[in-house]
Amino acid sequence: MKKFLNNGLGIKFGFVLFLFLLLQIPMSMIDGLISERSYRQDEVRNNIARSSSGEQRIMGPFLSVVYKETVSGDDRDYEVNRQAFILPEQFSLTSDLKSFEKYRGIYTARLYQADTRLTGKFDLSLLEDLAAHPIVDINLVVAVSDSRGLISIDDLKLNEQPIAVEPGTGLKQLAQGFHKTLDLSQLDVTNPLNFDLNFILQGMGQLQVTPIGKSTKVELLSSWPHPSFIGDYLPIASDITQSGFKANWATNNFSSNISQLFELCMSESQCHQLDGRQMGVSLVDPVDHYLKSHRAVNYSLLVITLIFASFFLLELFQARPIHPVQYGFVGLALALFYLLLISLSEHTGFNWAYLVSALASTGLLSIYVGGMLSNSKHGTIFGGCLIILYCLLFGLLQAESYALLMGTLLCFVVLGLVMVLTRDVDWYERNPVQSEDNESL
Repeated sequence: MKKFLNNGLGIKFGFVLFLFLLLQIPMSMIDGLISERSYRQDEVRNNIARSSSGEQRIMGPFLSVVYKETVSGDDRDYEVNRQAFILPEQFSLTSDLKSFEKYRGIYTARLYQADTRLTGKFDLSLLEDLAAHPIVDINLVVAVSDSRGLISIDDLKLNEQPIAVEPGTGLKQLAQGFHKTLDLSQLDVTNPLNFDLNFILQGMGQLQVTPIGKSTKVELLSSWPHPSFIGDYLPIASDITQSGFKANWATNNFSSNISQLFELCMSESQCHQLDGRQMGVSLVDPVDHYLKSHRAVNYSLLVITLIFASFFLLELFQARPIHPVQYGFVGLALALFYLLLISLSEHTGFNWAYLVSALASTGLLSIYVGGMLSNSKHGTIFGGCLIILYCLLFGLLQAESYALLMGTLLCFVVLGLVMVLTRDVDWYERNPVQSEDNESL
C-alpha cells in the first residue's frame, strides 16, 4: 500500500477515481431533472383529462329490471324493490379510434374519438322468471367511465326501431353513461331483443371493453401504428402496420365468468374482479424522450469510464501528463451532453436532440483535447472515436429488446481490451515522467 501511495501514477489514479465519483453528483441532478419533467408531463396529461375526458371503459348494454317482492315481517307483509340484471346473449363491439393530440405548453396528450357500434341481442324469456313479481320498470343501460366523452349519440335502435336515450344509468356502481326506459307491454318475451347502438366516445390514452355478453366479439382499429394491448385478454388476431392496426377479441361466459362477477358487483359492490375483466388497447407514444433520456443517463457511467480510461492509458503509454482539472472539464462536458439532450428533446424530439447534442459535445471535446494534447490530429481522432461511442449508445437506446445484451457485450469488450493493453504494466513502478525527471537529475 505504501508503494502505491508513493507512486505518482497511483496517486493520479486516485484523483481520477475521485473525480469520477464527484461527476455522479451532476449526473444525479440531471437524472432528477428528467424525473421532474416526466412527472410534470404526467400532471399536464391528468389536467387535460380532467378538463376533457380520461381513459374510457365501455360496459354494456345490459337490462336493469326493478321489481317488487313481498317480504314477511314480524307482524305484517310488506313489499320491497329488488333489482335483477339481464346480460346480452350475444354482444359485438366495433370501434374505430381516430387519434389526435392536445397541447399545453411544450407538453402533449394523445386523445381519441372512438366511432363505436354495439350490436347483439337479449333473451327476454328470462323475464318469465320474474313473472310472479310486479315489474316496476326495465331499463337498457350502457355505462362508460367518463360520460363527458359521449360527444355524439345519434343512431340507436332496438329491433330496428329508433330510440331516444337519457343521460346517466341510475346505478350507484356504474353511474356514468346513458339509459333507455323500456315499455314492458311492448316487449315480446318470446323473441330476442336486438340492439344496434352507435355513438362517438372521446377518451385519452386507453379504451377498454368489458366482455358483457355470454358470447362476446370485439374489434378495435385505428390509424395509430403503435398500440399496446391491455386487459385480461389478448387479441385472437391482430394486424399492426405503419398505417395503423386492427385487432379482434372473442370470449364467452365460460372463460370470462362475467355473469357471476357482474352480479357480485351490482349486489354486493365488490367490483374489483369485474374491473379486471377487460380487453382493450392503449395508444402509446413510442418516442417518449423522457424514458429514452433516463436510459441514456443510465449508460453515462460507461461513457465517462471509457473517456477517462482512454486518457489514463494515454498517460500510461505516452508519458503525457494530464492534469486532474482537465479530467474534470472533460467530465463536465460529457455531463452537459445529457442536459442538452433533455432540454432539446422537449422541443425537437429525441432523435434530433440526440444528434445535435452529440455533435455539440463532440465538437467541444475535440477542440479541447486537441489543445490539451497540443495536437489537433489527436483531437480529431478523439472526436471520431467519441462519435462512434455516441452512435453505439444510440443503438443501445433504440434496441429495446436487446439493450441489456448489447450493453453487457460492449462492457465486456471494453474491459477485455483494457485488460489486454495493461497486462504487462507493473503498477508499482514509478510513472515514466517521474523516471525521466530522476534520470535528468
